[in-house]
Amino acid sequence: MLSLAVLVTTLVVLAGIAAPAIVPHDPFEQNIIDRLQPPMFMAGGSAAHILGTDHLGRDILARLVYGARIALAVGGLAVAVSATLGLVIALVGGYYGGAADAVLMRFLDIQLSMPFMLLALAIVGIYGPSLINIIIVLTITGWVVYARVVRAEVLSLRSREFVVACRSLGGSNLRIIVRHILPNVVPSVVILAALEIGRMMLLESALSFLGLGIRPPNPSWGSMLADGRAYVASAWWLATCPGLAVSFTVLSLNIVADRLRDVLDSSVEA
Repeated sequence: MLSLAVLVTTLVVLAGIAAPAIVPHDPFEQNIIDRLQPPMFMAGGSAAHILGTDHLGRDILARLVYGARIALAVGGLAVAVSATLGLVIALVGGYYGGAADAVLMRFLDIQLSMPFMLLALAIVGIYGPSLINIIIVLTITGWVVYARVVRAEVLSLRSREFVVACRSLGGSNLRIIVRHILPNVVPSVVILAALEIGRMMLLESALSFLGLGIRPPNPSWGSMLADGRAYVASAWWLATCPGLAVSFTVLSLNIVADRLRDVLDSSVEA
C-alpha cells in the first residue's frame, strides 16, 4: 500500500511539474464538435482524447494534469505559510509565556470558533475568487493546528535541563529558541505539514466546486467536478475523473505522511 501511495504521489507531482511537456492538448482549447466524447476505452471514444472531453470539447486528461499543478501549488503554499506562521507564534508565546502567550492563545481560540466556510465567503465576497485569496483563506484556518501542537512542545522544552543550562551560561533567548528549541519541534511541524497538504488540496477543491476557488476557465479538480455534476447521467466521466484524482491523491498523501510520522517519531525516540 505504501509503495502504491508513493507511486501515485510521485506521478501527481511529476505531472504537475511537467504538464506542458507531457500533455499534447491545450487545457483551455474548446472544440464543440468533439464535446462530451467518451474515454477511448468506451464505444465512440478516441485515442486522441484518452479520458474523453467535457461539455465544451476540452480534453479531460489535459485539464486533470494542469489541475494537479494548481492543487499542488495551493496545497504547498498554504501549508508552507501556515506552518511558518503557526511555528513563529507558538515559539514566541510558548517560550516567553505571560501576557503575550495569553493574548496569542485567545486569538487562536477566536480563530478556532470561526466557521471555515463563513470566512471563505467573507474573503472571496470582498476580494473575489483568486489563487492568492484561496491561499490566504487556507492559511488563516491552517496555522492554528501548528500553533497548538508546537506551543505544547515548547512549554515542555523550555524547562528541560539543556535549556536551563544554556540560560545559566548566558545564552540569549534568541539563541535558546533557534539552537535548542526549534530543532526539537521541527519533526512535529514536518509531520503536520505532510498531513495537512492533502487536507488543503481537498479544501481547495471544495471551494472551487462551490465557485469560491480558482476562476474559470483555469482547470481545478473542484470546478471540473462542478461542471460534471449536470452530466452525471449522460457523461459520467466528467465528474468521475476529477473525483478519482482528488480521492487517490489525498489518500496517497495521507498514507505517505503517516509513514513519515512513524519514521520521524522513531528517530526522535532514538
